[in-house]
Parts: sequence; C-alpha cells; structure tokens
Amino acid sequence: MKRTRSAGLLLTAILLLAVSSLYAVEQSPLLTAMKTELDRSVKTLAHADSVPMYFLSYQVTDTERRTISATYGAITTDDQSRSRILDMDLRCGDYRLDNTREIRGSYDYGSFNSGPTMLPLQDDEKAIRTAIWEATDNEYKTALEQYTKVKTNQDVMVEQEDTSADFSVEKPNVFVGTTVAVTCDTAAWETRLRELSAIFKDYPFVERSSVSMSINNDNRYFVSSEGSSIQQGQSYVRLGVSCSGTCTDGMQIQRYEGFDAATMDGLPADSVVVKTIHRLVGELDVLLKAPLAEPYTGPAILLNRATGVYFHEIFGHRIEGHRQKSETEGQTFAKKVNQKILPDFISVIDDPTLSEFKGEFLRGHYLYDDQGVKTEKVTVVDNGVLKNFLMSRSPIRGFPVSNAHGRKQAGTSVVSRQGNLMIRSSKELPFDSLLALLKEECRKQGKPYGLIFNDISGGFTSTGRYGPQAFKVIPLLVYKCYTDGRPMEAIRGVDIVGTPLASFEQIIATGNDYDIFNGTCGAESGWVPVSAIAPSILVASLEVEKKFKEQQKPPILPPPYKPIKTSGIY
Repeated sequence: MKRTRSAGLLLTAILLLAVSSLYAVEQSPLLTAMKTELDRSVKTLAHADSVPMYFLSYQVTDTERRTISATYGAITTDDQSRSRILDMDLRCGDYRLDNTREIRGSYDYGSFNSGPTMLPLQDDEKAIRTAIWEATDNEYKTALEQYTKVKTNQDVMVEQEDTSADFSVEKPNVFVGTTVAVTCDTAAWETRLRELSAIFKDYPFVERSSVSMSINNDNRYFVSSEGSSIQQGQSYVRLGVSCSGTCTDGMQIQRYEGFDAATMDGLPADSVVVKTIHRLVGELDVLLKAPLAEPYTGPAILLNRATGVYFHEIFGHRIEGHRQKSETEGQTFAKKVNQKILPDFISVIDDPTLSEFKGEFLRGHYLYDDQGVKTEKVTVVDNGVLKNFLMSRSPIRGFPVSNAHGRKQAGTSVVSRQGNLMIRSSKELPFDSLLALLKEECRKQGKPYGLIFNDISGGFTSTGRYGPQAFKVIPLLVYKCYTDGRPMEAIRGVDIVGTPLASFEQIIATGNDYDIFNGTCGAESGWVPVSAIAPSILVASLEVEKKFKEQQKPPILPPPYKPIKTSGIY
C-alpha cells in the first residue's frame, strides 16, 4: 500500500512538472493586444456589409538586426536596427471565391500591396491596437472593392483551367514558443573582425574584401479568426568572408564563403576562418589568371552545394503550389502528378521540421508557416515520380489543403515557398567514381574535357508564360577536367543556361557526398531563409554561355599597403 502511494505521488509530481513546463513561456503582451483587436474586428466586420468578411489574420514580425563589418583591419559598419511590421490577410466572400483571386486579362494595378504597417516597438496595448484598427479599416475597404473586381472578371472571362477554391480550410493551431534575443560581445567581435580582415593586406591583387558578422532575431506573432494563436522566434547568425579582384580584360571575379548558425556558439573558430580566407584568396588568384571560357555543351559534374542551388533554382520554384494554378504561369508540372519527371534513382523532399543535418544548422527550418500551419515533411518526388507540391493555403487541383509552405518576408503577401529542399539518391558513388564516369562520358561524346562546377552563387528562373521558361545559374568556380590526363584547369566567365525538363533528363548518377547550401531566396513574397541538401551529380549534357563582362581596367596604382616600385626593389 505504501509502495503504491509513493508511485502515485511520483506520477503526480511528473504531471505537475509537465503542466508547469507548458506555462514556462509567457505569452507576449503584443500577442494579447493582437487577439483583442482581432476579436473586436471580426465581431463588427463579419456583418458590416452584404459581402461578409469570412477570414481575418494578423501577423506581426518583430525583427532586430545587428551587423558588424571590417575591411583591411578596420571596422567599416556597425549597424543595429529594430522594426515591428504588421501584415494582415483579410478576405471577403467565402473560401470558394474571395477578393484574393487573380484578375485575368489585364494587369490589376490595384492589387499592389499597400506597404507595411509599422507598429510601436513598446508593448503599449492602446497604441498597438490603434495602429491595427486603422490598418484593418483600410484593408477591409480595399478588400470589398477588390471582391467586386473579382466578380466582374469572373463574368467576362472564360472559365479557369483550375477551378479550385481560393482558400483552404485548416485546423487552427495554438503555440506559445520562446522568443529569441541573440546578442554579441561588441568589443570582442570588433577585435576579431579587424584581425581577420587584416589578413587580406598580404594579397595586393585583392581589390575589395570584408569579413562581417550579422545577427537577425526574428520573432513572429500570429492570430486568426479561425482560432490560431502562435508565438515563435528564430535567430539567424552569419559570419561572411568575401574578396574580389579585376582581370586584365575587365571581368570582376568574386569569392565568398558564409558560415551560418542559430546562435553565436555555432560560428566557427578563428582557425577555420583563417583557413577559409587563404583558400578564397588562392581561388581568386587562380581565377584572375584563368582563361575566359567559350560556350560549351557537354558532360559536367556539379559538386554537392552547387547541386543544391541548381535544384533550388530550376526545380524548387516550379513545384511551388501557386505556380500550378495561376493563368500567367507556365505550370511546368501541373499535370504531371504520378508521372516520371526525374531519373528513378532521385527523390526530392522538402522538410522544414529539420533544424540541422549531420549536426549542421539548416537555415530553412521553421515550426509554423506564415499562415499558422504546422510544418511537415513533404515528399515531392518519390523515385523519379512527382507526388506532391509545396502548398500554402491556396488550393490547386488535387491538392485542397496546405502543407505549411506559405511563407513571406514581413510586409509582403504569402505564396508557397521552399524550406529545406533535400535531393536524395539511390545511385550514389564515391567522387572518384563519378569523376571516372565524367571522363568516360566525354570520350563517348568525343569531348576533350568535361566541366566541374565547384561553387554556384545563385541564379534566376523564369516560370511565367510571358517569356522563355528557362533558367540561368551563376557559377563562381569552374574547372575543365581533361580526358587525356592533363591537370584540371580553372576557367571563368560562364553561366549555366537551359530549360528544366530537358536538363533533368541528363542526370546520370550522383555522389555520396551530401552537403548543405544555406541562403536567402527572393521571390514574389520577398526574401526568406532557405536550405538545400544535395550530393554531387553527373549530367550527360549541360550548356554554358559567356557571361556579362565589365570593361573597366584594373586599378592603375597598387593599393596603399603595397609600396610603389621605384628603384628595382620594394
């Protein structure tokens, strides 16, 4: 009896501890003010007109940024800023047809976002609610006017190809997470950046260089008329190293490396950064002396991080849900569900639930998207076959609900976006084997060399019907790999170009060397943090073209820290 009673007491203690942990994080007064004003707005505006307001959400993004940069041993930037931006989604009509539907046939200048609403930085309830009230009134009037345009447009235009509803019905979520406030030791970091940036003085051919550290504390608060209430915070820390120079023919060459983490503790030690600086300078030196590349079509290897950028640009944007629905979009994959679109050894997953991969920070991680939907793992392509799209709350044919990919920068409107895009392969080879296959493929095609893309900075892709639905990816470090045993040779001045469907058919095999690309992607809904995880890939044919080249000569005088030669010695 005594033993049972002690077990019961222990169970009670555990339960009490669990309950108390739920309330360890306090709800922000900002979230409380937002919810109070939302309830008041819904009570009135849901019945204020013949066209009811059926949905309303407020999101406030409270962002604090800190940046310190140094060049050649001196601090050049020390900036700190903070903002609170209110975004709202106010919908008139119903889930089936509302004021957000695309106006077809002509460009609707009235659909422009009116710009962000800035909220007070202090938690003054009346000041916050007053700003929200004024913005809501303006947004409601605009929504009514837009709904009239939508109805008229429906009456005079042909039926849309995709007649899906305008908004999905989702389960509300309630979550009160911790907010973030990462800080740094300013004096220590200024000393560190000065010392690291001074290393570039040893290399006179480096014309511009910097070492910078940035902190971004991003706290987001979301409430909706459906009952969602979410408080979440994420921090992004980056240490960046860059250097550049000018070739004799005027071409600008740049090298860059970034280290990403969630906190300051995740940034690398000085020894790692110093090694990276010397590597980048060495690569810059090689590229400044490298020959200018000629247009080429043939076999190529994209190294792991380059593969991640490649897939992000040419594939990832084309499987974002809203692009399958808009009449202005090319809808590359809209009718290819359950069809093979990639080699059968490749699968593609987007999983924002992952905060790290093999112990490394993933920038594309988040808990809830910007429409209050909880994140989940989404298998987009399974063994080469298209299975899903990245969905916001804008339904498309066959996909009526969100999978938490509605994302945006503060001050813009949500669309579906990538998070952590992962390319997986069941045909993995060691890199040496991949290199041997590259040379073999070159011999088959009668090519004296193939290309190896070590690094890609990014690129852009056109998915709309108004122009060529092609892509351009911008390599930073490219080598020729000769079949006759000659050493690899760096080349410069190439851009990768092509169309996605043709490009995917060319993938022959992949490496087993998965790595991470962390970056920030810009699209209709602004700039959002993303990651891509991929192995190296071998493609049978890749097309490159000459890139734009500047025409200015290199500097006439050497830099001030290099003495001018006057008598045969320095």
